Amino acid sequence: KLGTTYMSKLALGTVQFGLNYGVANKTGKITFSVAKDIIQLSKEEKIDLIDTAIAYGESEKVIGKIGIQNFKIVSKLSDIPQECSNIESWINNEVNNSLKRLQIKSIYGLLVHQTKNLLDKKGAIIINTLKKLKSRKLVKKLGVSIYDPTELDHVMRLMEIDIVQAPLNIIDTRLETSGWLSKLHKNGIEVHTRSTFLQGLLLMPREKIPSKFNQWSKIWDAWTHKLEKNNLDAASVCLSYPLSFPEVSRVIIGVDNLDQFKSLILASSTNLEKKDWSFMKSSDLKLINPSNWKAL
Repeated sequence: KLGTTYMSKLALGTVQFGLNYGVANKTGKITFSVAKDIIQLSKEEKIDLIDTAIAYGESEKVIGKIGIQNFKIVSKLSDIPQECSNIESWINNEVNNSLKRLQIKSIYGLLVHQTKNLLDKKGAIIINTLKKLKSRKLVKKLGVSIYDPTELDHVMRLMEIDIVQAPLNIIDTRLETSGWLSKLHKNGIEVHTRSTFLQGLLLMPREKIPSKFNQWSKIWDAWTHKLEKNNLDAASVCLSYPLSFPEVSRVIIGVDNLDQFKSLILASSTNLEKKDWSFMKSSDLKLINPSNWKAL
């Protein structure tokens, strides 16, 4: 057994199973045999939740081929096409195809990938269709994947939610500071966090951080200095932040290869002394929302 402390909280993110993803990913999409080894290790380490999405290229197909009967699967609906005339049948079709690719009869969680879809006039139809899927037991839990906690202000009024997936890391602490983390927990809603390493940016050696991020060099310098001074491993510190919240049900980690996965499992079980990392916090959306990086 590699890790123990928080193992039950870790979840495997599989965007790299189907796409070239992540600012620090040098190897691209992972091969089938590596994906198989990663899922096997998850099983051995009692990591029982796999996060995927219809939009993650081949990801669902790869996972289904490997066989994931004993896992809880969370997938996400793609953005609904503008020209879609029959939303209900489009969603049903997407979910049925998803189940076929995954080779399972039902999924643990289905998340709406773009909450804006719920806010326009299509919203009511989407919500209704999702409820039907749940009542037919094709989906156990419904939820949303968000980029910004302010999205919850609207969404929570529209539908009953079982799962919220949101970014949470030592730079982007909005889920905690907005009060939403404790509010969701009080309402019995599962919180799954992602972006633990800010797409790998937080794990890069100082000199490897792309120059477009130089405007935040104060943060990178202080980060590197504190890690070195206290002889700490970046991954352990990054993981210890979301894992330390009792309100967080799952911390999703994406991996590029098996060794990296092993080291992250070990890192997650390191008991770190509480240190103050608040100097890392930023509310600059250009930095904390990776979809803005292209424009840097």
